[in-house]
Amino acid sequence: MNKRPVVLCFSGHDPSGGAGVQADIEAIISHQCHCASVITCLTEQDSRNVKTLLPQSAEAILQQADTLLSDFEIAAVKIGLIGNAEIALALVKILQTLPGIPVVLDPVLAAGGGTALSNQALLEVIIEQLLPLTTLVTPNSEEARKLAQHDDLLSCGEYLQQRGADYVLITGSHEATDTVDNLLLMPEHRHEIFHWQRLPDQYHGSGCTLASAIAALLAQGLDMFTAVSEAQDFTWQALAAAYRPGQGQHNPNRLFWVES
Repeated sequence: MNKRPVVLCFSGHDPSGGAGVQADIEAIISHQCHCASVITCLTEQDSRNVKTLLPQSAEAILQQADTLLSDFEIAAVKIGLIGNAEIALALVKILQTLPGIPVVLDPVLAAGGGTALSNQALLEVIIEQLLPLTTLVTPNSEEARKLAQHDDLLSCGEYLQQRGADYVLITGSHEATDTVDNLLLMPEHRHEIFHWQRLPDQYHGSGCTLASAIAALLAQGLDMFTAVSEAQDFTWQALAAAYRPGQGQHNPNRLFWVES
């Protein structure tokens, strides 16, 4: 049996099944990798919005990560919902033990329904301590502006690179544009804009899907540009095949490839 690369995910649990660790698992297995997971936060939420955030203890997260790292060889790390500054500091400690491993950070700062999932203390740890340990950060345009305090998205991306991220992918679904335009900033002042057909619905877990797919492709050994390109295509197809399990947003169908 072929050995599957292991992606270690630090993510929230979404009981509605659209985002968080369930999205990570589905996207990662779709790219023939294994997902090991540490839950950062439990949540009370449905397909419409997050009602309550229940962060886990930083100590428990450190212990669980230590147990996993003593057993698995990690090929990539994906970070999603963090929850608070204490958890972010625990993640910094964990990443410091994994030099050379690609890290994809999806800075989940608000729920799709609008509930805030971050505060100033958490933002400061992300900017000052997590970004220098991050290979790729994948904010949407609203998150990029909140982190960088700039209006222009290219300036936001440049700021996040200056704070330590090697690559920045800013997704554009929140912008008032005919197409969804995703901006990738690379080293040496290079950047690329990817244009995608805008789909008609609102989706729950699209950012988790994209970041996890990129992490899995990096774990498979792809270079960053190829991983970002292929993960966007996978995510677009998952959104195009989305379904609506409840009364709110649509769920990406990350297993569309099984049904085709």
